[in-house]
Parts: sequence; structure tokens; C-alpha cells
Amino acid sequence: MRIAIIGCGYVGLVSGACFSEFGAEVICIDKDKTKITEIKAGKIPIFEPGLDDLIAKNVLAGRLSFSSDLGANVGRADAIFIAVGTPSRRGDGHADLSYVYAAVEEISNYLTSYTVVVTKSTVPVGTGQEVEKIIKKSNSGADCDVVSNPEFLREGSALEDFLRPDRVVIGTNSDRARQLMRELYRPLSLIETPILFTSRQTAEMIKYAANAFLATKITFINEISDLCEKIDADVQDVSKGMGMDGRIGSKFLHPGPGYGGSCFPKDTLALARTAQKAGNPLKIVEAVVSINKNRKLKMAEKVISACDGGIAGKTIAVLGLTFKPNTDDMRESPSLDIVSGLQAAGGLVKAFDPVGMREAEQLLEGVIWCKSAYEAMEEASAMVIITEWNEFRQLDFERAKKLMKSPILVDLRNIYNPSDMLNAGFKYSCLGRTVVSK
Repeated sequence: MRIAIIGCGYVGLVSGACFSEFGAEVICIDKDKTKITEIKAGKIPIFEPGLDDLIAKNVLAGRLSFSSDLGANVGRADAIFIAVGTPSRRGDGHADLSYVYAAVEEISNYLTSYTVVVTKSTVPVGTGQEVEKIIKKSNSGADCDVVSNPEFLREGSALEDFLRPDRVVIGTNSDRARQLMRELYRPLSLIETPILFTSRQTAEMIKYAANAFLATKITFINEISDLCEKIDADVQDVSKGMGMDGRIGSKFLHPGPGYGGSCFPKDTLALARTAQKAGNPLKIVEAVVSINKNRKLKMAEKVISACDGGIAGKTIAVLGLTFKPNTDDMRESPSLDIVSGLQAAGGLVKAFDPVGMREAEQLLEGVIWCKSAYEAMEEASAMVIITEWNEFRQLDFERAKKLMKSPILVDLRNIYNPSDMLNAGFKYSCLGRTVVSK
């Protein structure tokens, strides 16, 4: 089967690599000629564990290629996947579909035989209908079906999520398109992956509803965490006790500085705006958006409080900048608000992240960038863990005490035990757990 993927961003590259691993002939297309040149040279523009090796393997096998020439490559495809960005639109928070519609209008001119046009990008309910209208307007004789096939990829484990997914969702009412999509995903039948066929609108809604629910779980446990601090309860045990209930589950019940990344922030906001436009506001989702935004801002205050209420002229070591481990993605990362808040309070920030430094440097000013966690600790009055990278899980605290001006640790991921930190001689602040001073 021949597949064309429009967009060489996160979703496009992962999808292209994995479809070629399934055995399909895949061409990934992007207008950015520099990006295509770099990819061909082996320079992958995103960090995702294992992705560079999978791309190299399938390029060598002749199943995966890259191009900036859309016209020469989409006409012979059996399926064309739209995997361009859908960021929040400035001003109103709706999903910006201009990239999707521009791509669809361009490919419409090259549809000469039956083709399935698939929206892989996260798009609001009703987008598939608009895509269909654009194709018919641009090429009234086009023989095609428009399908919704939302992605459910977690950054840092995207290959596993694609190759061994919980489910595949396909939105179409066309038997012809259903047959093609079933054949495309046939390799997953070996591991008995459920494939859910629905209407296009339903598939589009599933993606938004799933992300909004996960964001709600995160926000819920963050609020419970704040309450635990007030009433002398332990949020770690609360999370365990809740997660043991099969109806709830343990995933996404870990307190932190707020969710970030490319999906949850924009998708919850877009869903809230879609619901408002439809005259059926989603009050829970609206609250989640507001609470998460405020939480990020409050985290800087937590660091300042741990430093006896003032950090003016003090150096703060920040460990971890990306929104989660195993990615270089800085989009909507809590670190952006936290670092800015610390700087606004007069603090000097020294920061280190194992992978995200290059991206962070483009978004944060006035930060001293360090080559290691220990370099960041030098002369620091406190250190704060924002991202739970594995290398931060077993720091040498004897070494840290010798490097720092004062042994203060603000752990925004709860990766250390309060009693262990007190025994190590640190003033320790965390989320939702009572820390008893010696």
C-alpha cells in the first residue's frame, strides 16, 4: 500500500516510520525544504526514543522516503494522511485549522484515482465535513473518502503507542474506506488490537474527550494534593488508594506542577470553545483549563516560600525544563511559568535539562544554562525539580550540599522521600505530603 503523509512534525514522523515498519510504502512530505534536507541527512527534528533508528531502518529498506514536492508524490497514494499542526488560535482558543485546510486544498488538485484522505491531526468535530467540501470545490470529480483517524501518542513512548496501541479509532461511513483502513492496520491484528469504526464526528470527538478526561484526572489529583497539605494527609497514599479501584485506575494520578505539552493545553481549550459555540458549555473542562493555568503560576510561589519568602539576589537551580521526560518538547511546559516567576521575584536561575536545552534557550531569557545538574547547583540557595528525568532520581546529596549555599530542595514531582531528605540534611518541600522538621 502506498501512503503519503503531509507534515513532518511529531505525528507525521512517528506515523510515517511506523506505517513503513508495517510494510507500507510511505512518503513523508513537508514544505520546509531545510527540514527535509536535514531528515535525509539523519538529523531528526524532534527527540523521541528510538525514532531515529526506526526511520533509518525503513529508509534503508526502501519503504520510507521524504520530499518537499507534494505534487509529484500524492497522486499515486492510496491514502493521504494530514498530519499538520492545529495550534490554539490567537484570541479565542479555537483550534487553528488553516494548515489543515491549506494542505487539503493543495492535495485536491492531484487526486486522480480513488484515494482515502485521512485527518490524523487533532481536529474539532465537523472538520471532516469541511475537508470534504474543500475537496469537492477544488476538484469536483475527485473519487475519494474523508476519514478521521485520531492519534493517541504519548511523547516519550510514541513508538510503543503506535505499534502496540490500546485501540485504533477510525471514523468513516464508507465501506470502501473501511476496507482500506482495515488493511492498513492489519499488522495489528496479530496482537488483537481493537479497531473501533465509528462515524467521522464521533472519531473526532473521541480524541478530544479522551484528552480532556486525562487532563481532568491530572487536575483533580493536583487539587487533592493541595488539600492534603492543609489537612496533614499524604497524597501519594491517596493516589494509591484511589488507583486500586478498577473503575478509576492509577494512571494520571500523580501530582505535579500542572500539565503541558502539545496536546492537553490546546485540546482542552479547543473542546471548551467548541462546546460554547454549540451552546452546550462544558463547565468541568473550563474549570480544568483555568485551574491548570493558575497552578503553573503558583509553583514559583511555592519555591519562594521554601526560601523563607524571598529570593531576590539568590541563585535558584532548576532541574528539568521539558513538560515531561524523554522528550525535548517545551510547549506549554510548567517550567516556562516557573522560571519567569522566579526571575520576576529577583532570582537568578541556573538551569539544566538532559535533552531540552536547545528548545528552552529559544523561549527563556536571562537564564544561565548549565551542562549538568551539579553545575546548576553551584552557589544555589535552593534547587527545584520540575521534570522527573531519571538522572534526577538518584542525586548525590552530599555533593549537592557542598556545592549549594543552602540545602533547600523543592520537589515538584515527589520523586524523593521526605524523611530521607531530612536525614540528608535538606529542607525539603514537595506536593501533598507533610514534611516534619527535625
